Amino acid sequence: MPIDRAIEAIIREAMARGEFDNLPGKGKTIDLTDYFNTPEDLRLAYSIMKNAGVLPEEVEILKEIEALNSELEACTDESQRKQLKKKIEDRKMRVSLLLEGHRARRTKSSE
Repeated sequence: MPIDRAIEAIIREAMARGEFDNLPGKGKTIDLTDYFNTPEDLRLAYSIMKNAGVLPEEVEILKEIEALNSELEACTDESQRKQLKKKIEDRKMRVSLLLEGHRARRTKSSE
């Protein structure tokens, strides 16, 4: 039996057992607009990074901003609060620059 038929048979059996009935997003269309708007080279790079368990720099920074915001909410020392606010603003600027670079590359590649 060819591999594609074997895979189809496994999927049909799983469907018959109801293994796909409670998946998140069941019945909803998948919006792939962002995927296809991303240049092919970046899609490939992101796929490799995802498979390696590595996040893009901007995602890492956004997680850091989230942690800093939580720290800021719990902080009572005013000088520490100022330092945390400065760190947050610096990280936000870095993310903005990274995203702007991505936008510029997309615009350039679509021309």
